[in-house]
Amino acid sequence: MKKDIVASRRQQIQRLQDQLVLKADGKHIVGDGKSITHTNMFPLKHSFADGVYVREMKMEKGSAVIGAIHNHLHVWFLLQGELIVATENSTEEFLAPCYVISKPGSKRVIYAVEDSVFVNVHKNYSNTKNIKELEADIVSNTFEEYEKYINKKK
Repeated sequence: MKKDIVASRRQQIQRLQDQLVLKADGKHIVGDGKSITHTNMFPLKHSFADGVYVREMKMEKGSAVIGAIHNHLHVWFLLQGELIVATENSTEEFLAPCYVISKPGSKRVIYAVEDSVFVNVHKNYSNTKNIKELEADIVSNTFEEYEKYINKKK
């Protein structure tokens, strides 16, 4: 039963993303659903330590993001604000300050209830500072891509 609910919510998240992509105007809604979108609407700050990549994102109150699928277990911190986060497993509200352990395979719909700042902390084995290279390892853009990624690792 739980597996059916997860599959259903995963489909709902994908349908939401598909509908938003159809309405993307490059101003209020951006992205193609096939790649990571970098936009001034959601400023990013990239920081590096030995073996670690830190990605900070700011969200204005009332904005929303549908993220890519995370390939690895990682930690994210909400430093400021309030978020509602929906995944295929749950919908939860987070109030800063807090941190969350995010499981592999998670795709999140994130809504900013208040102006918010959150930080993802990822492994960076190669110590690269090339963001495209890091993103290629850290996330998959589709569930099919994620399935190929985890099957390749086995």
